[in-house]
Amino acid sequence: MKAWKYDEYGSVDVLKLATDVAVPEIKDDQVLVKVVAAALNPVDYKRRLGYIKATDSPLPTTPGYDVAGVVVKVGSQVKGLKEGDEVYGDISEKALDGPKQFGTLAEYTAVEERLLALKPKNLDFIQAAALPLAIVTAFEGLERAKFSEGKTILVLNGAGGVGSFIIQLAKHVFGASKVAATSSTGKLELLKSLGADVAIDYTKENFEDLPDKYDVVYDAIGQPEKAVKAVNETGVAVSITGPIPPPGFSFVLTSDGSVLTKLNPYLESGKIKVIIDPKSPFPFDKVNEAFAYLESHRATGKVVIYPIP
Repeated sequence: MKAWKYDEYGSVDVLKLATDVAVPEIKDDQVLVKVVAAALNPVDYKRRLGYIKATDSPLPTTPGYDVAGVVVKVGSQVKGLKEGDEVYGDISEKALDGPKQFGTLAEYTAVEERLLALKPKNLDFIQAAALPLAIVTAFEGLERAKFSEGKTILVLNGAGGVGSFIIQLAKHVFGASKVAATSSTGKLELLKSLGADVAIDYTKENFEDLPDKYDVVYDAIGQPEKAVKAVNETGVAVSITGPIPPPGFSFVLTSDGSVLTKLNPYLESGKIKVIIDPKSPFPFDKVNEAFAYLESHRATGKVVIYPIP
């Protein structure tokens, strides 16, 4: 099959499109998915740069966590999925601890049934591929922060892949009384359309110097020292980009198909929208360009690869 791979850690230049990669064998609890669309995440390039070398699976690596596609083969212990099912998910249960060597930037990928969910009927494969890692990260962070109805939240990088879901989940699923979020000038209207009550232009204001303090500050950009300054007396800060001082904690998501299944009604009702970067989708032969774009930190929402041969 065709697949993108790299044999050594490094810049975008180590990525090569190969045509002779073996189709993965499935284990008893796995299904083989014909990949229709795949999405990129910052963890993909951090991994390629060698940041998680100590816990990574062996090289050569086919990158990619997020997939939307069609089940073409099922393992002997698979109970809920069958051939022909349209599914989506994040194929690596632990993002930084032994992520799969053969990822989603390929014609086929093998993945455990428990990491997948049926694709929401109203979403196409491009939209579905954009969801799993980002929306599960957003959801797990809110749960770990014990976010609940009536609480207030500040989202750093509200227009990013994860941030755009944090705003919507906080507002429409958890019942926030007030959602504030940061972005650059051109993205303030997007924040409001997602459900933000307060949109802060980080090019003009320092959020940590503003009088308002929050029950939860969700740092989806990597400003831990500033994030904790916007927390109220009983509040907490959440980081997904690395260590954070108290009263903050950091975490790495656990991929879980049941979270996607739980959120499907909100997606199917249109309460939660998927934000795809305007430059997406990138075709399969332009994966290296898609990574270069993601790594420029200019993307709004998600960078998706489609079609895949």
